[in-house]
Amino acid sequence: MQADETGKRELAKAERRSRIVHAARDLIRETGDTNLSMRMIAKRADVSLATPYNLFGSKHAVVLAVFEDERDFAERFSRLKAANAIERLFDAHALATSYFTDDPDFYRPLWRALLDAQGANETGLATPERLEQNREAWLMLLEAAQREGLLDPAVPADLLERTLSFFANGVMLSWAMGVLPTCDLRPSSALGYALVLRGAATDQGRQILTAHIEKFQAMLRRSNEPAKGRRRVSLGT
Repeated sequence: MQADETGKRELAKAERRSRIVHAARDLIRETGDTNLSMRMIAKRADVSLATPYNLFGSKHAVVLAVFEDERDFAERFSRLKAANAIERLFDAHALATSYFTDDPDFYRPLWRALLDAQGANETGLATPERLEQNREAWLMLLEAAQREGLLDPAVPADLLERTLSFFANGVMLSWAMGVLPTCDLRPSSALGYALVLRGAATDQGRQILTAHIEKFQAMLRRSNEPAKGRRRVSLGT
């Protein structure tokens, strides 16, 4: 009997936790801000003000839970099938950026919080653990490309990963701030990856990367071509 009661309490706690996370996610999408008040979250989740504190401890922890609940990247990544390590790397990149391009109103605020790692509002999401997990995943892909003879092992994989990371953060900052259109997010960052990697590629890898460079350049050209036969209009006209 006691075990049954404990199980019911745990189920109820999980249900309240889920409601709070979903409430926070909806509010982030609606307001474009991760700096939510606990009162606002509790009201949307239809729980007492004390409940989010009891289950998460702080609004920072709630936002972290939203970020984690929204990402099933590891499971989807494990199912990727590619002909070689470079193709797998770009498949992983396409998968990662698909989260942002599929729901930009939600992910833009999260990325602003992610980039605000030193912010005073305690909503920075760039924890050391998250950064290390991300680094290890991309390092694994680069080392696989070296083992397959596609990237020159004389170029340290950790330096390549760091360079790609710096470039990706710049692209994501431009997107999060609204400078880079969502339709250009994937081809812009992928083109940068391909150009960087081609500098460290073997002859075999260079052929693969050149094909990617041409593909991403074509995507960006199409994106930036004015629509033929259409008149550009602004709101209110």
